[in-house]
Amino acid sequence: MGYNSYGNSFKNTSPIVLNLIIANVLAFLAQMVLGGTDNVNNITNLFALHHYKSEYFKIWQLLTHMFMHGGFMHLLFNMFALYMFGSTIEKIWGPKRFLFFYIACGIGAAIMQMGSYAYDYSNIDKMALGIEDYTKYQQILSANFTVGASGAIMGVIAAFGYLFPNTEMIIMPIPIPIKAKWAVLGFIAIDLFSGIAGRPGDNVAHFAHVGGAITGFLIVYFQNKTNKKSFY
Repeated sequence: MGYNSYGNSFKNTSPIVLNLIIANVLAFLAQMVLGGTDNVNNITNLFALHHYKSEYFKIWQLLTHMFMHGGFMHLLFNMFALYMFGSTIEKIWGPKRFLFFYIACGIGAAIMQMGSYAYDYSNIDKMALGIEDYTKYQQILSANFTVGASGAIMGVIAAFGYLFPNTEMIIMPIPIPIKAKWAVLGFIAIDLFSGIAGRPGDNVAHFAHVGGAITGFLIVYFQNKTNKKSFY
């Protein structure tokens, strides 16, 4: 994925983006060292986002999940997208505003994912009183958890599409330039469809992506409502 109109204008990584990348890499290394599944208090159970009724759920997971990743390629793709789009946005807004925006998008993604959990496990909740084995009930609730910066980054991408609607992007493997506004809408549509379809074996937190994108769009929209700026 790339874009050709502004890529050369922001060669140097901006400070918050750089520090976010470093923090994500360090967190991933900590997962590799401290993520053993035999430890109830392992780093994944502590910091990944769990169902709100899970015994593993902690309020800080709304924030910390966005620094955890499911594998090296997951980390690599997210950090590449953060670098490509986040550096541009940060240089326009400044570090403080960008950091607030990024965190807000990550939390918005987490809230949307929690709503998805509530819906997905609603039938289990209805049967909960009939389950005598509390441990089994908790195992069901804790079977899925969410990690990754994707939700926050989708918010950044949504902001890019709003501010740079006509900037052309190349999304591999399709070698055809696509305007940012259409690419962003396409990303959201794919995530929304995939989340609703709920295909077996799909481990992507699609609703977290949608939540991050919606949060990012709403923040940029209302911040620019009286002083709309677009860059072409």
